[in-house]
Amino acid sequence: MSDAALNPRAGRPVQAAPVMLGADGAEVDWFKVFLGFGGMVIGQFMAMLDIQIVASSLVQIQSGIGATADEISWVQTIYLLAEVVIMPLTAYLTKMWGTRSFYVVAVCGFIVTSVAVGLSSSVTMMIVFRALQGLFAGAMIPPVFATAMTVFPPERRMTANVIVGLIVTLSSTIGPTLGGHITELLSWRWLFFINIPVGVLVIFLVGRYAKFDRGDPNLARGIDWWGLGLMTVFLLSMQYVLEEGSGEGWFDDALILWLSVFAVLTGAAFIWRQLSYWQPIVSLRPFGDRNFSLGIVMTFVTGVSLFGGTFLMPIFLGQIRGFSSAEVGTTMLVSGLSMFISAPIVGRLIRVMDARIAMIAGFTLAAWAIQLGVRVTDEWGFREFFVLQVARGLGTMLAMIAAQQMSVASLPVTMMKDASGLINLIRNVAGAIGLAVLTTILSHQTAAHYLDIATAASTANAATAGMMDGLTQMMTAGGLADPESVARKAMGGMMHRQAAVLAFGDAFGALAMGCWFAAGLALFVRPAGPGAAPPAGAH
Repeated sequence: MSDAALNPRAGRPVQAAPVMLGADGAEVDWFKVFLGFGGMVIGQFMAMLDIQIVASSLVQIQSGIGATADEISWVQTIYLLAEVVIMPLTAYLTKMWGTRSFYVVAVCGFIVTSVAVGLSSSVTMMIVFRALQGLFAGAMIPPVFATAMTVFPPERRMTANVIVGLIVTLSSTIGPTLGGHITELLSWRWLFFINIPVGVLVIFLVGRYAKFDRGDPNLARGIDWWGLGLMTVFLLSMQYVLEEGSGEGWFDDALILWLSVFAVLTGAAFIWRQLSYWQPIVSLRPFGDRNFSLGIVMTFVTGVSLFGGTFLMPIFLGQIRGFSSAEVGTTMLVSGLSMFISAPIVGRLIRVMDARIAMIAGFTLAAWAIQLGVRVTDEWGFREFFVLQVARGLGTMLAMIAAQQMSVASLPVTMMKDASGLINLIRNVAGAIGLAVLTTILSHQTAAHYLDIATAASTANAATAGMMDGLTQMMTAGGLADPESVARKAMGGMMHRQAAVLAFGDAFGALAMGCWFAAGLALFVRPAGPGAAPPAGAH
């Protein structure tokens, strides 16, 4: 296949027919196209999996490198910080170097840094290489969606879009499961070494078959270094505030306060710079399309729902139920399987129905499912969470695919790379904001519910007094030195546990409200035909 066949600057529109002709009149070999695209999809899955795969093994990693509890949290945080910074730049870099060259370099860097992380012997070494790993991982995610929307003709784009959506959802749900089992069978270092054979496969497929476009070296002239600096400071400051704010009491901490101010100022300056500079590093033109702007909001909500649900349940199962990493992973696997099984069905539904109806149905189903968690008790486990996970998985998948499809339905192909970078950035930022809000809700509401329970359970309450007497007698029978003190401590633990369960219910309720809001917002999207796609040759 000629490189010019899929080059937007070749002056020939991509054919809508199954057989596509290149500039030299040669037919496109779709088998090779899918091999090249498949390699990129595997790379995206690998990059996104590394966000969650360490989640269930942080204790083992902490012990292996001698890190403190505060230090080990940076293994996750620094990866996300680096990932967010590079995502908006991928459109510019793929235009300058070409998708194939850019992707192969990113995968090579990801493999090298994965090995370095796995060999780390100190927390400083791990954090440095984890940051570099996140940088290369972030570069591997947006080009996949952009390729799906530019390389394939309209009738094939829905399949590619479903595959991309499946990777996004599946990686976040099976990550903790896979990570827990790898650590138990081998060691935590293999969480990173496993990227080597997969990465080599990706390099082979992409390097050999992903001849989708040509780079434009002229873009290397006039790079907006000021815009790059402002964007880096803005995203790093914002992401740090979101990741660390809840643990530091938000604006009670001076560093969080000043970084928040810094993020607002540099964010405003960055937007102004991109709108005024002749060659912006991040094009904001897609926001001029109403559907894209609304789609970004709904992408934000699906990001919060996806990462928020994946965040709440493992914590509940680990802290309240005392499940092991493997048990938590097995329980969480239900969401991933429901999304995987439903993906082909979702693709067919969106092809034949108005995307607005699909979004409303998806968000409504997700909202109903998540709202079931409002009634959570300290006895909930695999069976009780089963319906919630299945319905939430189906709803999130339907809403996310429909929102992505609607977001780009009226955009020209020339904007697809820019749109992809923005969509992936917003999804990641949504995850960070969602986790920050949910962490704050859990902390604040646990304290509030504990105060209410403690007030109600005063010694004047006959039932409480009877329970205290029973606990004291049990401690006395156990031969403890200070049975009354131990009984009060046990009573406090029981009240705190109940307060925490109520706080989890509040957090599920907040997630459900976001989904209900998005379902209403879908009514304002401009109508488009079933499976709508942008005109292939539009400019």
